[in-house]
Amino acid sequence: MKPETADTNRTTGELLAGPPPGERAENAPPRLLSLDVYRGIVMFSLFCAGFGLSKVAANFPNSGFWEWVKYSTTHPAWLSQTKVIGFSLWDMIQPAFMFMVGVSMPYSYAKREKLGQSHNKRLAHAWIRALILVLLGVFLASNVRTGTNWRFTNVLAQIGLGYGFLFFLLGKSFRTQLIVGVTVLVGYYFLMLPWGFENRTSMPQKFDLWFLNLFRPENDFTGHDYATLNFVPAFVTMLMGLMCGDLLRNRELSEGVKLKRLFVSGAILLVAGVVFGFVCPIVKKLWTPSWALFCGAYVIWLLAILYWVIDVGIGQRTSSAGRSAHAQTAGQAHSRRFDWKKCWIYFFVVVGVNSIAAYMMGQLMKPWTREKIWKTHLPEKFWEFTGKWTPFWEATLVGLFFWLILWWMYRNRVFVRV
Repeated sequence: MKPETADTNRTTGELLAGPPPGERAENAPPRLLSLDVYRGIVMFSLFCAGFGLSKVAANFPNSGFWEWVKYSTTHPAWLSQTKVIGFSLWDMIQPAFMFMVGVSMPYSYAKREKLGQSHNKRLAHAWIRALILVLLGVFLASNVRTGTNWRFTNVLAQIGLGYGFLFFLLGKSFRTQLIVGVTVLVGYYFLMLPWGFENRTSMPQKFDLWFLNLFRPENDFTGHDYATLNFVPAFVTMLMGLMCGDLLRNRELSEGVKLKRLFVSGAILLVAGVVFGFVCPIVKKLWTPSWALFCGAYVIWLLAILYWVIDVGIGQRTSSAGRSAHAQTAGQAHSRRFDWKKCWIYFFVVVGVNSIAAYMMGQLMKPWTREKIWKTHLPEKFWEFTGKWTPFWEATLVGLFFWLILWWMYRNRVFVRV
């Protein structure tokens, strides 16, 4: 993990307008703006702890609306499906995180190829990155223990366990990727089937009773709701992202065709997940194969919507505005490109381009920020005024504090990479 610098210290308008006037589009870095916004939305929601809404909901008992809010901002006890196609929004955070890793891989690979890196060097980088992510996951799991806590269910560890294998599918045909994805899900389903899908008796959880105790001489691990082997079906979630990344980078297809394929793919996955759910319960905590299909629909749809709004809609309008402004003075061009209505994009990009730093801050600094920054320095009357909404303000102010740090990093071109 290392800090990097990049030439992204631009105004909101310049960020949205694409390459500066006079710079050829083919020389622009192959970066997907909607993906950065996607990352930013997910990461900001994560380190704001769902804006504290699950705790706010507890202050409004006997309310159907707040009961739904509480369900949507927490992980359900076991089954992740409600009313056929319903789900908890909080359950979609990790799938979105892992999906985006897959989407970004073709772009990262192409960038390194353009820099002249050999295939073997890129392969080595992928596996080194995978190892670092696993170790970061273990580090975070050990944060509240006196010794090393060898657990691998943290999202970073789960990404790391599958990342190196995902690299081997880069550049492969859609057919090959599809066959691999289906084979993994079907094969994993049959591995799980003899033990069933109940909590603490499933095959992945039984595996952890043996595997995790290998790291504990005292053999004191007695089980948990999640499982190390979740990375196997979650690998397919990352593979879905890889396939979407390949699709969006395909210059032979029109934007309309790309969007149509994204929306149709999501619909197919949703139907497949619901149907598969009749024999394989949809459980996020086990990442059952049906869950991989089910959540895949929603994370793809969100990418499609953001791509449609940002890269296709705003991107086309701002790029044409940037070209027409080329003949004007620099000040006039800036005034034409800047649009306060698009500041929400800038807000989330600041977080999205530094997602590792954002995640680590959220995992390590939340209690300190809440207690030592806001609770200490804001007057008691403020907290009295917030009343039942105190959890919302606690969580949101923590998130805004982290955003300011990330904004400083962005303005100073400091980015944490693995």
